Amino acid sequence: MKRLSTEIIYIAEQAKRASEALANLPREIKNGALLAMAKALRKRKEEIIRANKKDLELARGKGSAFIQRLILEEKGVLKLSEHIEKISQLDDPIGETIEEFKGVQGLHIKKVRVPIGVVAIIYESRPDVTSDCAALCVKSGNAVILKGGKESLNSNIAIANILTEATKEYLPEGAIALIPTREREAVDILLGLDDYIDLVIPRGGESLIKKVVEKSRIPVIKHYKGVCHIYVDEDADLNMAQEICYNAKVQKPATCNAMETLLVHSGVAVRFLPLMVKRFQEAGVEVRGCEKTRQILDSISKLRIKPANEDDWQREYLDLIISIKIVQSLEEAIEHIRRYGTKHSDAIISENKQRAEEFLKRIDSACLYWNASTRFTDGEQFGMGAEMGISTDKIHCRGPMALRELTSYKYLIYGKGQVRK
Repeated sequence: MKRLSTEIIYIAEQAKRASEALANLPREIKNGALLAMAKALRKRKEEIIRANKKDLELARGKGSAFIQRLILEEKGVLKLSEHIEKISQLDDPIGETIEEFKGVQGLHIKKVRVPIGVVAIIYESRPDVTSDCAALCVKSGNAVILKGGKESLNSNIAIANILTEATKEYLPEGAIALIPTREREAVDILLGLDDYIDLVIPRGGESLIKKVVEKSRIPVIKHYKGVCHIYVDEDADLNMAQEICYNAKVQKPATCNAMETLLVHSGVAVRFLPLMVKRFQEAGVEVRGCEKTRQILDSISKLRIKPANEDDWQREYLDLIISIKIVQSLEEAIEHIRRYGTKHSDAIISENKQRAEEFLKRIDSACLYWNASTRFTDGEQFGMGAEMGISTDKIHCRGPMALRELTSYKYLIYGKGQVRK
């Protein structure tokens, strides 16, 4: 334990020193580092794939959703490289003037964007987090300490080594650091280093996030679970609704922005549900429903589904499973989402503008959609290049957390000898 603590403190000390240099690094240097990172990932993709295969071998029997988050084939590695290239092309937020105004006695005041400092990312089985978060931190002038899960350790080590080697001539030592251990105590040690680390971002399951929030002495931005809802209104275009709901559940079910609960107005349930559920089942989705949903499906199309219970309404399945509830009104749909939602991403499908705007106004989620899939809650899809994750907090940032969300600000005050009276 003492050895591990010494190693992690050393990594944090290096990161702190690196952050001071990174804060004032010219954007041309940062972009050069990013392009070198992207090039190195492409060049050494076979090395990453070999390491990932070791992780996949150790993860046998973990389930399809887990494997989906862990697997990195050639296409996946190339996508990591593309993400970094996109980040290099984005405007650099550091030094940007947010506001400029006159204070008392003619003081000239500027509010400018600055890096946060040292950011620690604690995550589980997704090795793509390693490169995406490292790239975002480099671009935003932050040092980053990465602590991935034991399930993706080989992949994370391979990616981190490639990135640090590629940026040696661009970045100060310690700018990108991975804690390469499976020891659980590493997270506890990291969360106590408030003298070195400015922000912690946990990405993973509910238990990981709760542990980080409870134990951290450092400010935390939570990237909590996504129990995402779609409400099909009585005035919905049902063909559109079917396409959106199918995409939101089936396209990539192991993501936090996938739909977990489908709410359907009773006025369209008989026309909509039999076709929708049949399509879900053909795609391998396990459907669970309220009593009314089950009655409609059984009586009209002889489709048998499992009963949904209280536990289902609050579950993030991250798999090809969905729960369906029939509601009598927009009000009931809103109340259901308020009770069981996680303030992540929710949508309404409706041609009724007044009702849709009511939904958008009254639901307090980070991302709200009108006639679109919840799957768009993603930094890349929002034009941010990539993301640190989806923040479900309300302070500092909400939704996709990318470059600007990785900054703070300071005030620069220019005077001509003024003294306070």
